[in-house]
Amino acid sequence: MEQDIEIDVERRGGSTIVSARGEVDVATAPALREGLDEAVAADAGAVVVDLTGVTFIDSTGLGVLIGARKRCLDADLELRVVVTEPRILKVFEITGLTELFAIHESLEPALEA
Repeated sequence: MEQDIEIDVERRGGSTIVSARGEVDVATAPALREGLDEAVAADAGAVVVDLTGVTFIDSTGLGVLIGARKRCLDADLELRVVVTEPRILKVFEITGLTELFAIHESLEPALEA
């Protein structure tokens, strides 16, 4: 089965950015988890998850983000999330995850936080 997701990991200043594009679901969540694991292992000051290119996220994808948050806390790293798509933001609001994650409207403020 072809995965409908692209994951990029890059280091910028004191942060590691994990950018996802496509759908994050049960089939593609492992790719996101690998990118987040790589970012945590990079041991930068912050991990920024850029979801601006994500068109769909399900509970499996949210679980991957929650797991990454725990790994970041254990490694004394900050985890910041960038969400611009109203439908994706709505998922975070409905599930109460806006209280758990530092959510930013664009990448630059997330990097500067």
